Amino acid sequence: MLTLRLARGAHPLALCRRLLLAGAAAGVGFLLLAALAYATAHPGGGRSAWLRLAWCAVPLAATVQLAVAVARADPAARPRSGLDMAGMGPARVPLLAAASTAVAGLLGSALTLLVFLHLRGAGSGLPLDGAAGEALAAERPLPVGAALTLLAVAPAAAAAASGLALRRGTAAPRRRAAEEPARAAPALPPAGLPWGTALTGAGIALCGYGGNDARDGAAEGWLPLPGVLGGTAPGVVGGWLLIAAGIVLAAPGLVYLCGRLLCGGRPGVLRLLAGRTLQGEARRLGCPLGALCAASAALLAALELDGLREFGPLGALGTGVVLACALGTVATVADTARADRRSATAALARLGAPRTLLRGAAMLRAATLLGVLVPLTWLAAYLIALPAGQ
Repeated sequence: MLTLRLARGAHPLALCRRLLLAGAAAGVGFLLLAALAYATAHPGGGRSAWLRLAWCAVPLAATVQLAVAVARADPAARPRSGLDMAGMGPARVPLLAAASTAVAGLLGSALTLLVFLHLRGAGSGLPLDGAAGEALAAERPLPVGAALTLLAVAPAAAAAASGLALRRGTAAPRRRAAEEPARAAPALPPAGLPWGTALTGAGIALCGYGGNDARDGAAEGWLPLPGVLGGTAPGVVGGWLLIAAGIVLAAPGLVYLCGRLLCGGRPGVLRLLAGRTLQGEARRLGCPLGALCAASAALLAALELDGLREFGPLGALGTGVVLACALGTVATVADTARADRRSATAALARLGAPRTLLRGAAMLRAATLLGVLVPLTWLAAYLIALPAGQ
């Protein structure tokens, strides 16, 4: 009940984030139900059915990342005196965040079930009733227990991840307060850049070996898609996953290096302010930006190989869920960082810093990140499309 009351009185921006999370959970639930319908329609096609179900893990991971970002940005998840008086201290805030996330996810799952049954032909008489009956195996009964279990996967995973993330987050300020007297030097750069680079290199090498196996005809495709993507060898698919993981792991280090680049030489006030801000936010903003780069690179490579016609409705839905979650996560984390800088921005304004300086620093940060991440996305898309297009 407290979760519903907080949701009703939340800020419109927080409600929009919850609605985006509910939409992402709805998309994941529809993909899972479509995989279940395919399995019931093809009892003997075990490999293909398992592949369709396994690839639902990609939009599920994007939804979980969005759920964590939304839970951290929610003002109701931060300890306040009113929540303390209601018995919701810092120890119970993660439970509140998990419950809020679960409510949003269950709302999306319920909507998914209604839309899925309607497209299968539930006999409601509304438009598009039974429009996708053949694709969703309307002639075969759907296992109720399996369907409800699959619909609960996205809300449960998102709620668990949100609760764990906020549980670690409530202990982090205490550690920072204890370590503050010993912090005379600036924070160290993120340690993921060399590991991410090594992982990306391993992915490129695996793509090369997998491409050789595909040319020899020694492997079957691991993507449940038609066209060139459907015949992609397992080694190439594994290389793609390693490249994407390497980009996500290396992105915080790249953001930190962007800040160091701006602060290099003899920086002025504008460059110094923009660079220090990027260095301070590298750990928080890097992984969402890396996930967005990896998703954009995969989309560009898929369009280069097959185009839009070969995606199909389910492929387009999965791609849309991943991109929407990646964009929503970046926007949420950026807004949270801006809110955390509000006191520092107010202090600069009291010291006489003009508004144009603050706007210029924000534009310089954005331009620097675009100048580094856009070529990285293009290079990753080229490397992804290269072995499959040979």
